[in-house]
This record gives sequence, C-alpha cells and structure tokens, in this order.
Amino acid sequence: MENVDILKVMDIVKNYKNKSNHDLVFAMESIQTDFNVTKENIIKLTHHLDKLEITYDLILKEYQRRKNGIKN
Repeated sequence: MENVDILKVMDIVKNYKNKSNHDLVFAMESIQTDFNVTKENIIKLTHHLDKLEITYDLILKEYQRRKNGIKN
C-alpha cells in the first residue's frame, strides 16, 4: 500500500463517523488487503519456523551423539 493510501486510511479510521460510504469502502478494502497479506506472511513464517526447528533438532541430535562418543 502506498504511503498516501496509508495516510488516507488512517484519516478515515480516525474520523469514520464523518466519512462517506465511498471512503469507508476504500478503508475496508485496504484493511482487508493488508489483513490477507499479513495472514499469508504469518503462515509462510510459521512454516519456515517449523522447518528451522526440525533442522536444528536434527543437528543438535547429531552433535549430542558425537559429544557422547556414540559411533554410527
């Protein structure tokens, strides 16, 4: 979203009772778009975090195995 649009949405949110229906629709569409992008990013980051945890645990297990002198 452009900075101008962000400022417009912020103004609409602050003064929503005095804004036109057109402005309210603009704000709702902008907020919905931002919500969807944020949701997608959170899902992608959650998958990434899960993969990182699995990889870390795998490396940790191998490190502990070596540290304890256990051979394959």
